[in-house]
Amino acid sequence: MSTGPRQNLAAKDRIDLLQGTLDMLILRTLLFGPAHGHTIAHSIESGSDEVLQVEHGSLYPALHRLVRQGLLSAKDGLSENNRKAKFYSLTAKGRRHLMRESNKWDRLSAAIGRIMRPTES
Repeated sequence: MSTGPRQNLAAKDRIDLLQGTLDMLILRTLLFGPAHGHTIAHSIESGSDEVLQVEHGSLYPALHRLVRQGLLSAKDGLSENNRKAKFYSLTAKGRRHLMRESNKWDRLSAAIGRIMRPTES
């Protein structure tokens, strides 16, 4: 995978994702259309300038869980290099869930930011 100068980011500088955060990033990635697991992982990693690392041991259980919850649908197909792959799509329920979770994330990150960087009074 060629990602330019950030490719050499040390493993200690990568950030592990909490389960709920990974779910939200997967749903957000699929707003752009169906994708298979490798593409989803690559999109999250490249979108974060390689800071976030998505391990297959976390990604695929998350995808299966989201399908069971009805937030994603899955369909067999062929990848760009003509290999069998499962393509995941956001369902209407998944889109609604993403919007709710995005609002929660905005409030949470703003609250944490206020604590981590308080303004001078």
